[in-house]
Amino acid sequence: MLSDRQTQILESAKRSGRVSVEELAARYDVSVQTIRKDLNDLCDQRLLARVHGGAVLSSGVENVGYDARRTIAADEKGAIGRAVADLVPDRASLFVNIGTTTEAVARALLRHAGLMVITNNINVATVMRPYPEIEVVIAGGVVRRSDGGIVGEAAVDFIRQFRVDFAVIGVSAIDPDGSLLDFDYREVRVAQAIISNARHVILAADSSKFERSAPVRIGHLDQVHTFVTDVAPDGIRQICQEREVRLIEAGRRDPAKADAAA
Repeated sequence: MLSDRQTQILESAKRSGRVSVEELAARYDVSVQTIRKDLNDLCDQRLLARVHGGAVLSSGVENVGYDARRTIAADEKGAIGRAVADLVPDRASLFVNIGTTTEAVARALLRHAGLMVITNNINVATVMRPYPEIEVVIAGGVVRRSDGGIVGEAAVDFIRQFRVDFAVIGVSAIDPDGSLLDFDYREVRVAQAIISNARHVILAADSSKFERSAPVRIGHLDQVHTFVTDVAPDGIRQICQEREVRLIEAGRRDPAKADAAA
């Protein structure tokens, strides 16, 4: 049984994906120790998972709402988006799939010239459509109300018509063994088709994805050529090194640059 406050905390986590001890203590006018006990109780029931300073939604079958996901690690996603955009030259063709991180990539690509972007993400198409230097091709299929993603076999068949220079993909979760995971089997099928039909695959995912779980397997890190994140755990760094996956940590300062600035 959950107390009224714990129920409200859980609902807040479902809306935003993450809750903070300090913010909750201020909201309910209780001590941080009281909030930590609430979070521990929710984690004991596997409803939340503790992270530094708070907790995240631990559900392995239900994703956080799209608008809420935009606010999670927004600065990190912006940095990842810019790092990915630096890898894509002008006049390239690329896939961009569903996700708030891939949407950040799309925004960072707006100054590129001569791009052809094939996407199953209505949000990406909306961001890029007004720019005359970018040709946007959108997949057909079932539009998912929750996030504007286009999924299903029609989208898979559409993607298979192309062979592009780059694929930019996002995922819902990354397991410690390097498995790439998502919530919707239909979206996974589209992501797998995108991976199979690109010459260079770029995975764009912020570090919150290491704290989450999802039930459907897209593939493994060794199927991508470049992984762009903010900060990666040591285990993921080792997998990238062993599998020859280029790892770019957009949130980690370059010591050489730091020394030069000093």
